[in-house]
Amino acid sequence: MQKSFRRFAKIALVLVYLVIIAGAVVRMTGSGMGCPDWPKCFGYYIPPTDVSQLQFKPNQTYKKGIVIIKDEALLVATKDFKSSETINLNNWETYTKHDYATFNPTHTWVEYINRLCGALSGIPILIFTFLSFWLWRKNKWLTIISVATVFGMGFQAWLGKTVVDSNLAPYKITIHMVMAMVIVAFILYLIYASKLTFKDQKFDVTFRNVILAAILLSLVQIILGTQVRQLIDEQVKAIGYVKSEWLSNPTLKFYVHRSFSVLVLLLNGWLYLRHRKYNLGYGKTRLLMLCIIAEIVTGMVMYYFDFPFLSQPLHLVIALVMFGIQFYIFLESRHKKALLT
Repeated sequence: MQKSFRRFAKIALVLVYLVIIAGAVVRMTGSGMGCPDWPKCFGYYIPPTDVSQLQFKPNQTYKKGIVIIKDEALLVATKDFKSSETINLNNWETYTKHDYATFNPTHTWVEYINRLCGALSGIPILIFTFLSFWLWRKNKWLTIISVATVFGMGFQAWLGKTVVDSNLAPYKITIHMVMAMVIVAFILYLIYASKLTFKDQKFDVTFRNVILAAILLSLVQIILGTQVRQLIDEQVKAIGYVKSEWLSNPTLKFYVHRSFSVLVLLLNGWLYLRHRKYNLGYGKTRLLMLCIIAEIVTGMVMYYFDFPFLSQPLHLVIALVMFGIQFYIFLESRHKKALLT
């Protein structure tokens, strides 16, 4: 049972990271409003592929909630009905949550796939939560954190709805990102706590405290990065896809974010060197350093080479992988199987 629990937790972690990647692609392509409503898309469970599907049609059966575009406005069916030869506005109401009234099939399907990944990731989470009740006597925290993960996914889905309803309000996007990190941390804890055996690693209180500080710094750095991304989104709306102008007048947050990358490198570099000096047994510190170097490189590529294709989602995903590795190392560093002497 414990092996099955851990297997599904690992599957869930991979799928959650796929959701994060899909979300990053949504932002990179500007597809955040590809579906104006939630959880459906233009009122459909499977979104349209052509604008003709969103135009009024006579003698057509419409279900409540179906969205059409008419005169550059979104109209929503208020009930189930069959249309006559001409549109009867009594059967429709204006969609008032925002004035987004265009259809781009690429944006719509990119956003839809993002939502589909989110729904798919919930399946293994429900399965390992169900399994966790058989492990209650062995480790109550497995059940508690599993249930918390389910509620976290529900809250994350609700946040996704509020992001759409708010027409991509920047602060809600930031909260959405932080919640994704919380879910990643929950699942990593479940993966670690459900291990059958533990590696022979040394407990070093200094290492543990510094890795915790590194996690907090990464959290701040990712939030700052999200806000820099919000600045770029505003620039896109103001001047379009003139990439060379997006950071022509950066804010203080950009400079703080860039400067913190040096602190992140130094702090985690110190952890790597201490790990090697005392042979602590935390092998993932090597992977952590590779992530940090890749993160700095992708940041420099975006700034100096005008945001090449996929550089933005790569930068975000690497940061979240880095956070995940740090958190897992922190979990390992709390295990007092062997003391540093």
